[in-house]
Amino acid sequence: MNYPPKHHQDNDKAHLYEVIKTYPLATLISIENNKPLITHLPLILEGEKLIGHIDINNPQAQLLKDSNDVTILFSGPECYISPSLFSTTQLPTWNYIKLHLKGHVKAIESKAALKQSLITMTEFLETPDHKYVLEPDNPRLDRNLNYIEMFEIEITSWEGKFKLSQDKKPKDTESARTELIRANQKSIKQFLDTLF
Repeated sequence: MNYPPKHHQDNDKAHLYEVIKTYPLATLISIENNKPLITHLPLILEGEKLIGHIDINNPQAQLLKDSNDVTILFSGPECYISPSLFSTTQLPTWNYIKLHLKGHVKAIESKAALKQSLITMTEFLETPDHKYVLEPDNPRLDRNLNYIEMFEIEITSWEGKFKLSQDKKPKDTESARTELIRANQKSIKQFLDTLF
């Protein structure tokens, strides 16, 4: 039987923050007329709020205001875990790190705040090398401000799902961890090689 994921609650927020910082590309879900609208975009954690930007032509942009409800998913590493990795008899499983958040979204209408937020997000995403700096006087940045909307999400609920073979013996948990690292590195290369 699969071991249920370990759920992280508020007392483990440091781990949850780390997922957002390391894997900032979120799946943002809004509901309109009982239909989900889904966008994938980076979100940056500022205090207890998530900050994001969306193209004004994205249909979901109209829902990212007025304290509308949103669901946000962040995904960390994942992979299949073969029973052959363990020192005792086990069944196949899948290890993963996921984060499910709910919140209320508010539009930020200030173009100055939007501009600064885009600069700040670029700086965050360029960490640690900072090979590129988005300069405030970049004319392309100024031309695009009218086509981007900024929003912030007040987080109302956090749920971390960390399924990492933590019910196994320490040696087997470490084997599963090593496999998670190896499989993610190998599968990314193999996948990209098939695409181009």
